[in-house]
Amino acid sequence: MLRVAAINFLNPAPLMWDFEHSPLAAELAQRYTLHYTQPSLCADELLSARADLGLIPIASLTPDLAIVPGCTIASLNEVRSIQLIIKSPHTLSTVRTIAADTASRSSLAYAEVLFRKFLNTRPKLVPAAADPVAMLQSADAAILIGDPALLALESREQIENTIGPCQWFDLAYEWRTRTNLPWVAAVWAVRPEALGPPSVTPAELTEDLEASRNHGLLNIEKLVEQWTPRIAIPPSTIRHYLSYNIHYVLNTDCVRAIELFRQFAAEVDVLPPLPNLRFL
Repeated sequence: MLRVAAINFLNPAPLMWDFEHSPLAAELAQRYTLHYTQPSLCADELLSARADLGLIPIASLTPDLAIVPGCTIASLNEVRSIQLIIKSPHTLSTVRTIAADTASRSSLAYAEVLFRKFLNTRPKLVPAAADPVAMLQSADAAILIGDPALLALESREQIENTIGPCQWFDLAYEWRTRTNLPWVAAVWAVRPEALGPPSVTPAELTEDLEASRNHGLLNIEKLVEQWTPRIAIPPSTIRHYLSYNIHYVLNTDCVRAIELFRQFAAEVDVLPPLPNLRFL
């Protein structure tokens, strides 16, 4: 069976629908074996051959991994789940230290591209647990990723009551306004040598992943019901997030965005060059 490294965050929930729900979960379980990990660890598992397929940050793509066409985690405007919080009196141009949740390599690389490429500054990123108050007490700014970012937005008033006035920046929006391209966080990537008889073929893999996404997008209300007890944000926010903040189709604009992001990241020495994307 194909070993799959998946992410137990809210944003990939539609992509995982068929793997986690009947009637197709039992059938897929005959072809795939799933385990859940952090986004930043999925690529490590692929490159070390501990997994065959993973939903990985685009910052972790290498020439040895192939992108599976069709699915992505992206945003066409504001994503909500990547927040750069800057405490007063600092601004984007004066930040020198950033406490950073390390759950996603792509998000941290986007932040570094923002500062190095567009603002011509080089603040220091310091790894930190995803606690916005503690992060902002120890640094000029904080980066929160995924569910902790969504929770922080809901607790904005309480955070600022403790820390003082803050500016909140959505990194997807900051990227979009500067490039006019989508912000892309992650794609399904595979070790091509793991595919083919007697395992899953490339065509079967692409079909299974696209079908799971399509079925997930048809079941947003059920996902809202399932996630409301799991994360302390209103059902309306979960619904809007899955329906409008996140974009799940890997189209040509998204591919161009990945290429440009990797180009910029290489130019400012954030990531190694990746001259050509490899597709399954």
